[in-house]
Amino acid sequence: MGNGALDGAVIAVAGAGGPAGRAALLRLAEAGATVVGADNDPARLAEAVDAARYAHGGATVTGETVDLLDLDSTRAWADRTEKEFGHVDGVVHLVGGWRGSKTFTKTELGDWDLLEKLLIRTVQHTSLAFHESLQRSDRGRYLLISAAGASSPTAGNAAYSAAKAAAEAWTLAMADYFRKAGGEQGPTSAAAILVVKALVHEAMRAERPNAKFAGFTDVRDLADAVADVWDKPAAEVNGTRLWLTEKP
Repeated sequence: MGNGALDGAVIAVAGAGGPAGRAALLRLAEAGATVVGADNDPARLAEAVDAARYAHGGATVTGETVDLLDLDSTRAWADRTEKEFGHVDGVVHLVGGWRGSKTFTKTELGDWDLLEKLLIRTVQHTSLAFHESLQRSDRGRYLLISAAGASSPTAGNAAYSAAKAAAEAWTLAMADYFRKAGGEQGPTSAAAILVVKALVHEAMRAERPNAKFAGFTDVRDLADAVADVWDKPAAEVNGTRLWLTEKP
């Protein structure tokens, strides 16, 4: 533990209390990172933090209830994290949510109102709050977990796909910031997108033992892919979509 590119890194995980967040905390702690999780569900977050600490004795894993829909609260979280640990080397954005409809014409615009907050606003706030810290790092990474539907939307997923596409565009704009800040020598920090069809975890398999979950990415494989980004040069991953499923 703690002998690779993530050894000694400080990584913030937004949406740390969900299945993907839990897997990310475990994997990043295993790699030797200090992991700072945030979620809006304190009980779920505490379980995820305790699991990572228990699995990797000696790892520094903390959790904090943060309202990521409030920019000031998100900035305060970023400032506290850098002040306490001295630097921030990554943000993994795992805040999710889904709403869909049977057909395009049955789309409820109320679904958009919800997804705009969960899938776009939280990306805007975390990226704006942490971008300077990540640029100061010699290995800064901002990672958005997105969905293949952003590139190939279906009729019943108009709101979800549009929200994901907007979040991707915002992240790519952040990548351009890192590119320009790097000048002729290239970026030292990166913003990238990890694309999945959908995620699956143990509880889902237990509930549906006969389901194949074709094309789904296990949350543990996603966590491995997140950690692997730090093994690659910033210039190689900045502004890219890293596909964990087949391209549509």
